[in-house]
Amino acid sequence: MGIINESTEDYLETILLLNKKLPVVRAVDIVEELGYSKSSISNALKNLKEKGYITVEIHGYIYLTSTGLALAESIYERHEWFSKWLISLGVDEDLARKDACQLEHALSDVSFEAIKKSIVL
Repeated sequence: MGIINESTEDYLETILLLNKKLPVVRAVDIVEELGYSKSSISNALKNLKEKGYITVEIHGYIYLTSTGLALAESIYERHEWFSKWLISLGVDEDLARKDACQLEHALSDVSFEAIKKSIVL
């Protein structure tokens, strides 16, 4: 996946998830989902756009680029996999999802793939 910071990963994952449930994603949708200030979201979106992870259309609609989509899907896969694994171990679902969010950022691609190969869900 390369080296990107946790905040960038969280924004990409949020845009991906919002895109699955909304016809279009706007900055206000991200504000509502994450509870951050409009200025924080605006700064983050500017950063994501500069890095080539998103495009923002004239009406403010936000789209993941192919690079942004690939990263977001990778992050989401990690989150879902760790959530399912922790739940299968008997961890409460809410706690499992919270912990999965931490784990998804902490491991390298190599370590994540090794864990996936050694644990069949």
